[in-house]
Amino acid sequence: MGKKYTDSAKLIDKSKLYDSDEALSLVCQTAKAKFDETVELHVRLGVDSRHADQQVRGAVVLPNGTGKTVRTLVFAKGEKADAARAAGADYVGDTDYVEKITKENWFEFDVVIASPDMMGVIGRLGRILGPKGLMPNPKAGTVTPDVARAVTEAKAGKIEYRLDRNNIIHCPIGKASFGAEKLAENFNTLMGAVIKAKPASAKGQYIKSCVVASTMGPGVKINAAKLG
Repeated sequence: MGKKYTDSAKLIDKSKLYDSDEALSLVCQTAKAKFDETVELHVRLGVDSRHADQQVRGAVVLPNGTGKTVRTLVFAKGEKADAARAAGADYVGDTDYVEKITKENWFEFDVVIASPDMMGVIGRLGRILGPKGLMPNPKAGTVTPDVARAVTEAKAGKIEYRLDRNNIIHCPIGKASFGAEKLAENFNTLMGAVIKAKPASAKGQYIKSCVVASTMGPGVKINAAKLG
């Protein structure tokens, strides 16, 4: 661990569970890298993602965005393709982009959006996009007849949340430069969506633990009992 990390770690009481506002303030103080660090939220849920009825997945638009420029790839034809371009999509096409991804290993995009009639075309990409978390999905709003709206939301800071195999959600909630107040607004929006997505079959404590951290900084634990 470097000196900056060690100095930052001294500001945090590892045995304490902080209120979210205080935790985010500490994250901003401990983000000391030369670049604008991303602030990430890590939430462990009391569910078992191996069961289909205990999946937690969805998408939400963060009020202050993520601070990242989002590059969108849209699979659509005709009027929908025109609408996607007008909405500011970076790349719009159909089989040409399937070829580009499969043959050239091209990944100059962050979000993939598709109109429902294109799912047959991009089905071939499942094994490539799936492991990267890039495959369009109706639950995330990335398979939709209104591709233009999906592009606008993605550019505005829409993020997808989903469980990993350890029942943890990892999501960016902005940049350290946002300051604690804007980060708190994003945090509350995302946590509200996760709590709302609680499966009916989930038993016991839903939010097991909650940690926020900047890219290079130490994690700060949040009092999960106060979150729901």
